[in-house]
Amino acid sequence: AQGAELAFTYVNDKFKDRVAPLAESLGSKLVIPMDVTNDAEIEAAFASLKQAWGHLDIVVHAVAYAPREALAGGFVESTSREAFRVAHDVSSYSLTALAKAAQPLMAGRAGAILTLSYLGAVKSIPSYNVMGLAKASLEANVRFLAADLGPHNIRVNGISAGPIKTLAAAGIAGFRKMLSRVADVAPLRRNVTLEDVGNTAAFLCSDLANGITGEITYVDAGFSTVGMSFPQEAGEG
Repeated sequence: AQGAELAFTYVNDKFKDRVAPLAESLGSKLVIPMDVTNDAEIEAAFASLKQAWGHLDIVVHAVAYAPREALAGGFVESTSREAFRVAHDVSSYSLTALAKAAQPLMAGRAGAILTLSYLGAVKSIPSYNVMGLAKASLEANVRFLAADLGPHNIRVNGISAGPIKTLAAAGIAGFRKMLSRVADVAPLRRNVTLEDVGNTAAFLCSDLANGITGEITYVDAGFSTVGMSFPQEAGEG
C-alpha cells in the first residue's frame, strides 16, 4: 500500500466475494458497494469515505465493461448501439462521475486521480472492438479532467498497461495470442506484471509525480514503441 490507507468498492455481492479477501490482505476494513452507473450509489460511497477519513488524497479508477458479445468477431458486426452506450458509460463516463464526487474531499489537498487504459485506445486490436472506442474516450477524459481540476491542485493521469491475465481480460477473444505476441515483439521480450503496473501507479499517485498530469503512461514492456518486427538471421544488423 506504500503507506496509504486503502478503501475498496464492489459492484455487487458476486464481486464482493473477490474484493473482500484482497482488502483484508492489505489491511483495509473499508469495503463499500458502488455501482458506477448509479449516481446515488456513488454519492453514498463517497459519503462513507468522508465519514471514515474526512478527506481523500487518491482515487484509482479501475473499472471497464462491455457486453461479452461485443468483444468477439468483427467490430462492425459485434457493435450494437446498446453495447456502445454501456461500454462508454461504465468505462469512461464513470471516471468523470468519480472525479466529480472526489473533488470536494480533495479540497485544499494535493489530490491524484488515476485510471487504466490500453493500447486499443489508439490502435485497432483484434476483438477489442467497442472497448477500444471507450478507452479512447477515457484517455480524452483524462486530459479534460486534468485541465479542469489542475487549478484545484488535483492531478489526473492514466496508465496504458500491456495485456495481463485479469478477470476483465478473460472476456476478450484471442487474449492468449495477445500475450504471446507481446512476449515475442516487445523490446523487453516479456509481458508486464501486476507489480510493474502497481509500481507505476504508486509513483503517479505519490508526491514524486507532482509535476505530472494529463498524461497516459505506457507500461507495456515497450510494445507500443515497435512499428515493425520480424525474425532476423544471424549476423544481420
